[in-house]
This record gives sequence, structure tokens and C-alpha cells, in this order.
Amino acid sequence: MHTRFVLQSTVTALLAMLLTVGLATPDVASAQTAADSAAIRATALDYIEGFYTGDAARMERALHTDLKKRIVQRKPGEAETLQEMTADQLVQMTAGGGGKQMPDEQKTSDVTILDIYGGMASVKIVAGVWVDYMHIAQVDGEWKIVNVLWEMSPRG
Repeated sequence: MHTRFVLQSTVTALLAMLLTVGLATPDVASAQTAADSAAIRATALDYIEGFYTGDAARMERALHTDLKKRIVQRKPGEAETLQEMTADQLVQMTAGGGGKQMPDEQKTSDVTILDIYGGMASVKIVAGVWVDYMHIAQVDGEWKIVNVLWEMSPRG
């Protein structure tokens, strides 16, 4: 009988501690709502579909002003280099026509949200002949792309 009482007391104390810790911990899952998932996906689509259609306003809406888009350039016999583009360069490229000249069969925009944690998300876009991995952050209530690491896809 004594062992049962000690076990019940221990379980009760453990549950009380977990409840207290849970109430004292910020709700990091609050950004994991259906509305946030939809907004993250919309941001990624603004980026890629804006590029395909030459819609600079749509591209600009998706990007944080401090965005960096990077690729590791690998050329046989040469040292690897890291090349980057800024938000302004991406918007200008899009305004200049972006991917409008690409064949329609290459204009894919397969968006996968890999993870959401608090006010940040990791997203993958399979876009025609390349793949983008993006970091998207909630800034002033809006989801903005802050980093893109990309590489040409094997089929590209």
C-alpha cells in the first residue's frame, strides 16, 4: 500500500511539474497554424511565380530587403566560389522579364514546407531546372524570405 501511495505521489508531482513548465514556456508552436502555413506557401509562390511571370511587385512582396540568395559555383578545374544575389537584384531581374522566356514545361513550382518553428520556416522549391532551399521569417506580421541557397537540379 505504501509503494502505491509513493508511486501515485511521484506521478502527481511529475504531472504538476510538466504542467507548470508548459504554462511558463512561450508557445513556440503558435506559428504552426493553418493560416501561417498558407501564408508561408503564398510567400514562396509569390517568389517563384513572380519570377516566372516577370511580376516584380510580387517578387518584392516575398523578399526581406536584406535577403541573400547564394549558390556554390562548381566548375571543373577551378576553385569553388560562393555567388550571391540581393533582394534588389532579384527584383530587377524579375522586372526585366525574369523567367518569362523559360519553356512552360520548365516552370514548375513544387513548394514543400519542411519545418515551421515559432516565427521561422524552412521551405524547399523545386523550380524548373533548379532547387531552392529558403529560410522564411515572420517580420512585422508578414512572412518574408531572408535566405535562399540554390543549386541546379540534375535534370537541369
